[in-house]
Amino acid sequence: MQEFEKTISFGGRDIHLRGGLLAPQAGGAVLVQSGETAVLVTATRSAGRQGIDFLPLLVDYEERLYAAGRIPGGFLRREGRPPERATLTCRLIDRPMRPLFPQWLRDDIQIVATTLAMDEQVPPDVLAATGASIAVLLAKIPFSGPMAAVRVGLVGDDFVINPTYREVETGDLDLVVAGSPDGVIMVEAGANQLPEADVIEAIDFGYEVVQDLIQAQLDLIKELGIEVVTEQEPETDPTLATFIEEKTADAIKEVLKQFSLTKPERDEKLDAIKAELATAIEALDDDNPVKVAVAENGKALGNTYKSVTKKLMRQQIVDEKVRVDGRQLDQVRPISCQVGLLPKRVHGTGLFQRGLTQVMSVTTLGTPGDAQTMDDLHPDEEKRYLHHYNFPPYSVGETRPMRSPGRREIGHGALAERAMVPVLPAKEDFPYVIRVVSEVLSSNGSTSMGSVCGSTLSLMDAGVPITKPVSGAAMGLIKEGDEVRILTDIQGIEDFLGDMDFKVAGTDTGITALQMDMKITGLPMTVIAEAINQAKPARLHILEKMLAAIDKPRTELSPYAPRLISFKIDPEMIGMVIGPGGKKIKAITEQTGAKVDINDDGTVTVSAIEGEKALQAKALIESIVFKPSAGDVFVGKVTRVIPIGAFVEFMPGQEGMVHISQLADYRVAKVEDEVNVDDEVIVKVREIDGRGRINLTRLNIHPDEAAAARNAAGARA
Repeated sequence: MQEFEKTISFGGRDIHLRGGLLAPQAGGAVLVQSGETAVLVTATRSAGRQGIDFLPLLVDYEERLYAAGRIPGGFLRREGRPPERATLTCRLIDRPMRPLFPQWLRDDIQIVATTLAMDEQVPPDVLAATGASIAVLLAKIPFSGPMAAVRVGLVGDDFVINPTYREVETGDLDLVVAGSPDGVIMVEAGANQLPEADVIEAIDFGYEVVQDLIQAQLDLIKELGIEVVTEQEPETDPTLATFIEEKTADAIKEVLKQFSLTKPERDEKLDAIKAELATAIEALDDDNPVKVAVAENGKALGNTYKSVTKKLMRQQIVDEKVRVDGRQLDQVRPISCQVGLLPKRVHGTGLFQRGLTQVMSVTTLGTPGDAQTMDDLHPDEEKRYLHHYNFPPYSVGETRPMRSPGRREIGHGALAERAMVPVLPAKEDFPYVIRVVSEVLSSNGSTSMGSVCGSTLSLMDAGVPITKPVSGAAMGLIKEGDEVRILTDIQGIEDFLGDMDFKVAGTDTGITALQMDMKITGLPMTVIAEAINQAKPARLHILEKMLAAIDKPRTELSPYAPRLISFKIDPEMIGMVIGPGGKKIKAITEQTGAKVDINDDGTVTVSAIEGEKALQAKALIESIVFKPSAGDVFVGKVTRVIPIGAFVEFMPGQEGMVHISQLADYRVAKVEDEVNVDDEVIVKVREIDGRGRINLTRLNIHPDEAAAARNAAGARA
């Protein structure tokens, strides 16, 4: 490939492209740089494999910690399994790219994006997504692009294109818009309860810039003498499809109009029609073209039958505006909600069911030390709110090996997490680390939004003071020519056979999260705006059902949740609390059974199941960092005796000396005549000298001062 360099300017930002220098054996390669963030993106195509009946697209995003001048942690000191945010970036690239490849293509395609440098100002994910489009064009792979992606932030009242990490953190919007020449193809967003109109305006704002980036890519490949490759779909014999439709159309239509059927019942009837079809084909002559087509391709029958079913279902929705379960296009399935389902050993439980989709979310409250440490390129070093999503095979009546979470599970968990973050209490008000696990117990569409609803129920049941409850709904779409039908609360068959999965979560005030995926090459803003607006009444309806189960967070935590006490100490005193080799803090933990976490800013969080234990640990820490003043009176214990006086520990970890002349109001010949080791004595701070040494006395202590000191010592004990 010939070398090239090109700079694209847009929205006050520059993207510098360089190709032909790196990765010369890849099908296409481009180095995308903005600021000091640089991502190498490659696209390679290999010959197809036997028996593949899907598009084998593989997208990988690789983070190298040298990009930020860091060495990986762990024993091996090298990058291993991709961190969660890297997996989410893979999905961010894959989702807008996949619909733009011809679905009949069976060649292996791999896109690899590697972050080589990062300046903690420019996030690399949208650079990688746009770079993927350029790499595919350079590789001359069939593609209905170009595609480009931008991030939109909201700083004050102004939208900002490709904001910095800091601008995203302090703003009210983190929106990624990806588009093709045909329209918007992917949306991913987290928002601070923004109104629908503001979110629609932000998407439109982002797509205008996307169009500029698309044109820049077209200009680039024109300069390089490259044309967008659009290979024609191989011709197929229509005989099999015609035969199947003639034999099964009436029976399939009849099943699709039996609105009272459950998903398993509908699947059973459709499978029975398919079995009868297979029997009919088997009875044909051996040289019949239909039988020959099925014999040559073992998957031809199933795939063609699925296509016919899809066509008829879509036709019913477009022509009759009736769905397979009899609902109207904007109607939500029946909803039920429960809280407190599990014993109180579990800190909070929410069970949310919509139709046949059932999700149980469980909340666990932890201490600050339970925060997740992030070992990736993102500037944030820890997370205090975690949402994990599990999708076991039994939830769809199937069997398969259960391994570690896949990209889908990670993506759905991150979406539900993003939806809840805007309503979580501030760390200063609620210092707990919060983990919610959503177990999908039954799936028939929109489990990610079920996780959002279940999380809200679970958090309120756990007593987490969220500022507002959050609900979510998944919108679908059927597009046939110029006819468009938007579906509210899609179920599994509508997701699988439809053209869009648009998830919208938010409060009664506004949107907190969006995620839109397409199976077609783009949508105009008018349709996207209609889908967002149609989702609002659905969300509010769902929210009403949730609030009937629990209308506000509980005022009491589970008796098994840790009790936290948070307070500040002088950061210079942290070492004194920890002690040599952690000796003092270990002693506090052993004595009280409480757990102690100390931040560098001097914030101390003490946790224990029993609140009294936490208070006891707090008193011990406060006594260590206590700074006495002249005139303070204490009950102390003699720890050492020397010829000129006695050392007294008047607070845990703090000692002062009583000079022999201050032991009594008469001349003392020998210290041991007055005090010995382990004796309890009442002392007063006489002075603190210039070197910080504390001098004590037993003289001139009023009886009231002595009584107060004894009371204070009893309280600390």
